[in-house]
Amino acid sequence: MSEDFFKVIETEGPSGLGPGRRDSIKSIEELNQKIESLNLAGSTIELARSAAFLWHDHLDASHDISQDIFTSDGSFLHGIMHRREPDYPNAKYWFQRAGNHSCYLTLSSRVAEYLGEVKNELLLKQLVPGGCWDPFAFVDAVETVERTEEDIEILQNIQRLEFESFVESFLG
Repeated sequence: MSEDFFKVIETEGPSGLGPGRRDSIKSIEELNQKIESLNLAGSTIELARSAAFLWHDHLDASHDISQDIFTSDGSFLHGIMHRREPDYPNAKYWFQRAGNHSCYLTLSSRVAEYLGEVKNELLLKQLVPGGCWDPFAFVDAVETVERTEEDIEILQNIQRLEFESFVESFLG
């Protein structure tokens, strides 16, 4: 099911670290139509809708949905949205509410592999200490990153891995 979802939300380039919008995003109406075609049930459709809006830079629309999903998944999406806003303290609050999310094991492995490939040992130690994903350290990294093109690209790729790991955790 996650493969179908990723086809629905496909767009050019990674989402930004902040609130900016890419030229290639789909409208809320188009995303709603495509999400409905996935035939998801219950709260899963609202998670998918919020995630799709977030990936396509519709932060307010994503927020309206995620704030009403009272689960670890809803808190996780809420945290990403506030990190992108940027409202870093609020992002950390929502990641704390998400707890030890089920996607963290997969995410820590993917991020460790990626940072090994780009040879960024310092960021690896910061984000995956002891082999465990630290969402608060990622918020800090996004907040304090040197705004070089290379640093931004690395963090955007990590954000993509975070998003993919999350979606796979609830859609399978």
